[in-house]
Amino acid sequence: MLRRRCRPVTLLAGLLILALSAFLLPSLSAGGVASAGTSQARAVPVAQLTVASEQVATGLRRPIAITGLPDGRMLIAEKEGTVRAYHPDTGLAAEPILDLTARIDPSDNERGLLGITPAPNFARTGMLYVAYTSLPAGALTLARVPLGAPERLQVLLTQEHAEYGNHNGGQVAFGRDGYLYWSLGDGGHAYDPFKSGQDLGTLLGKIVRIDVNRACGPKPYCVPTNNPFVRAAGARPEIWLYGLRNPWRFSVDPVDGSLWIGDVGQGLVEEINHIRPWQGGANLGWSCKEGTPIFDPEQCRAGGRYTDPVYEYDHYNDNCSVTGGVVYRGSRTPEAWGTYIAADYCSTRVFAVRPKLDGTYESAVIGNLPTQPSAIATDAQGELYTLSDLPGALHRVRFERVQPTSGSGTANR
Repeated sequence: MLRRRCRPVTLLAGLLILALSAFLLPSLSAGGVASAGTSQARAVPVAQLTVASEQVATGLRRPIAITGLPDGRMLIAEKEGTVRAYHPDTGLAAEPILDLTARIDPSDNERGLLGITPAPNFARTGMLYVAYTSLPAGALTLARVPLGAPERLQVLLTQEHAEYGNHNGGQVAFGRDGYLYWSLGDGGHAYDPFKSGQDLGTLLGKIVRIDVNRACGPKPYCVPTNNPFVRAAGARPEIWLYGLRNPWRFSVDPVDGSLWIGDVGQGLVEEINHIRPWQGGANLGWSCKEGTPIFDPEQCRAGGRYTDPVYEYDHYNDNCSVTGGVVYRGSRTPEAWGTYIAADYCSTRVFAVRPKLDGTYESAVIGNLPTQPSAIATDAQGELYTLSDLPGALHRVRFERVQPTSGSGTANR
């Protein structure tokens, strides 16, 4: 259960925003994805939804990240460092549209080209932001590059990550605030060997937030002045959230600007976190906690405040690793509007979560995605796609309405 630790004024403001969103936001255009007439009042309980998918492209080589462009194309990042383009009218382009293989260390199962997102002004600039593990030692790297011009790539920020090949994070996304967010894993191996999750002196185990529209001194970016640790001694000012293990996919809700984060667990639970724009500086617990359970008491601080996940599921029953997804803000299925979905890489189960006006959440397991879902994203209209890793396929995903069965209640958190 999400713990509320806001001051009274902040809490009232948050509840007011939630209440107003039920009446105002659905009728607005949110980043081009919420069409006029879409109404959250028409949303049905998540237990009355299921997902279906259709394969629309094959022949991809370990597709690992996907993003939509304003012109209707989907850009697909392949682990080795190439980017492929798909359009529903013309299919998958035969040749890569961008090749960064000369810069990328794809060794180990989890290294490679990990994240990709277009700049908000992409239609004018053609600029992409990418995250990858770089040669020669696997440093976590955030960079920008014009589409089709790899020689003009500019590195923005790096974090050493040489000892282990896993837990790299790697999602990149722009918030409604115009800032760029980037997730980094805790340094790899297991049991948080560097105790990075609770260490504000490193970017490992964090989500950072930076302003890439300006340069400050020698840095090709600026730190927003309202980042939570700008004035904290010994802390990296770029940090927005901490206490993460391996945030494998987060997304920004285009309507309210909140972050939804899938964080891979050690072996007990997989977790989904929901962080509102006013919760910068939140401690998500790792490695004091794994989800809601205590994991390492020595990493827990007296009086520490931890923001628990809004949904967690066990690491058993064929589950192994959460793949964080997105909030549905498309128009094709109004019944699902405002529903967040994520999936498990091994079991392929789909988990649906939706906030309620009273601050709790409803949730349900609503079906399965195709084999090894490595990423879930939307196109420019807010409709869903997913990647299958080792099969190397792209699938279009849709919601369908199902009649509730006896005893199939919705879980509230």
